[in-house]
Amino acid sequence: MAIRAHKSLQGAPWLPCLLILLLFITFTCASPPRRPTLGVLGGYNNPKNNVHNPSLTASDSKKDYQTFYFDQPIDHFNYQPVSYTTFRERYIVNFKHWRGAKAAAPIFAYLGEESSLDSDVGLINFMPENCRRFGALELYMEHRFYGESIPTGFTREEALKNATIRGYFSSAQAMADYAEVIISLKKNLSAESSPVIVVGGSYGGMLATWFRLKYPHIAMAAFASSAPILYFEDLVPHNSYPVVVTKDFQEASWSCYETIKQSWSEIDRVGNKSNGLSELSKKFKLCKPLKDVSDLKNYLNSLYSSSAQYDRPPNYPVTVVCRGIDGGANGTDILGRIFSGIVSYYGKNKECYDLGDFFSTETLSGWDWQTCSELVIPIGNGPNETMFPASPFVYKEYRDYCVNKFGVEPRPTWITTNYGGHHIKMVLKRFGSNILFSNGLRDPYSSGGILENISDSILAVYTKEGSHCLDIVPAASANDPKWLITQRKKEVRIMRRWFNKYYHDLRKFG
Repeated sequence: MAIRAHKSLQGAPWLPCLLILLLFITFTCASPPRRPTLGVLGGYNNPKNNVHNPSLTASDSKKDYQTFYFDQPIDHFNYQPVSYTTFRERYIVNFKHWRGAKAAAPIFAYLGEESSLDSDVGLINFMPENCRRFGALELYMEHRFYGESIPTGFTREEALKNATIRGYFSSAQAMADYAEVIISLKKNLSAESSPVIVVGGSYGGMLATWFRLKYPHIAMAAFASSAPILYFEDLVPHNSYPVVVTKDFQEASWSCYETIKQSWSEIDRVGNKSNGLSELSKKFKLCKPLKDVSDLKNYLNSLYSSSAQYDRPPNYPVTVVCRGIDGGANGTDILGRIFSGIVSYYGKNKECYDLGDFFSTETLSGWDWQTCSELVIPIGNGPNETMFPASPFVYKEYRDYCVNKFGVEPRPTWITTNYGGHHIKMVLKRFGSNILFSNGLRDPYSSGGILENISDSILAVYTKEGSHCLDIVPAASANDPKWLITQRKKEVRIMRRWFNKYYHDLRKFG
C-alpha cells in the first residue's frame, strides 16, 4: 500500500447543516424512517446556537495540516478479485506539536464519523489542545463513503446505489481502514513505539471503543465522547432518548413543555381541515406549501431534539426555544406560540422557513444505509410517555422500509454480536482496558452510554449539565463553566496516567 502526499489542507469549512436529528414518527415503506444521526458538531442550521469556533485554533494554522491519501482495498475480509480493488482514503496530519519518533511521542488518531473530514479538522478542539499538551502527532482519518473517501470510479450517489459496492460500507471495514493507515504511518515515521489513543465522538466514539477492543495491538487507549454503545436491541428502553429530550424541556420551562405536548393534536386538527395544509403553511411561513402534516411534525421533532442534544453554553438552545414559546404575545394560540419558538431558535423572523434546513444530503444518504444494515438504533415512544406524539419502534415497518429502499433486511443483532453489549460490565472488566467514556446528561444519547466505571482503567466521566460531545468540540475558554473545566481536567489526568504506565512498561520491557 502506498502513501502519497497531496496538497495541504485548503480549509476546514464549517458545515452548518451537519448531522441532523429525525425522530419519533411513524413511517411507511414509501417514506424514510426518522432515525437520529449521531453528529458531533450539532445538528442544527443555526449560527446563533453554533457556539464553537469555526476557525482553527490560534496556534495552529491551515498550513500545519497536511492532506494525504492511502490506497485502501475495498474489502479487507475476503480474497475475491473485487476485494483487491482500491480506493483513496483521505487522512490529514499535523506534525507541529509532535516530539518525534525518538521520544516515542504519542499519536492522537481521530476516527472520522458519518461526515466529511472537513467538518472535523479545526473544529474538534480536543485534538490540537491535547496534542500540544502531550507533544503528540495529530491524525484525522475519513470514514469510507464520506467526503473524498469514495470508491474509485463512483460518485457518492452512484456508490450508494450500487448494491455490490454499497455492501463494503460498514463499521468493520472502516475500522480496518483506520488500522491500515495507523500501521503504515507509524512504519513510515519509524514510530513503532509511539502509543496511539484513538478518539471519536458520537458514532465516532462508538468506533473508538470498538477499535480498542478489536485492535488492542494498535491502539493503546480509546477516548469515546457521547458514544451510545448500548442503544441496540433492548439494552436500554426504546424511549430513553425522547424521555431525556422531554426532561430537558421540562427543566427549562414546564409551560413550554405543556405547549409542545398539546401542539401535536392542534397541528393534526388544523391539517385535517379542507384548507388545513395551506393554513399551516401560512401560519409557519413555510417557503414551500406543505404537502403532508407529518412534514411539519418531523421538522419540529428535529428542532426540539437537536436543541436538547446540543444544549450547550452559552446560548442553551432549549432555553432559547422555550423563551420564544413562553414569550408569545397575549392571546397567541398554541401554534402561534410554537412558531415563536422557531423564530427564537433562529434568532430572527426570517422571510420564510425551509423544512429542509435540517437536511444534509451526504450525511443522510450514508446514514440511511448504515442504519438499514447494521446500526439499528431502536428509538421510539408510546402514548403519554414523553412530550412527543406516540411513535413506537416497530421493527416490521423499519425492515419494510429498508427492504424497499436497499433490497436488504437490517441485522438488528449484528452490532452486539460483533462488538458486544450484553453484560458489558462483566465482559469488559474481564478483558478490556484503557477506555474513557465521557457524557453530558442533557444529551438524550447519554441514556445509551456508559455512565459508571467498569474497572480501574475503563472509566466514565460525565456532567449533569453537559450535552452531546461538548467536552471535545469547543476550544477551552476562560468563560467555560466550572463543571466543564473540571470534566476536561479529569479526562487529561486519566490520559496522563495511561501514558505514564505505557512509558514505564516501555522502559521496563521495551
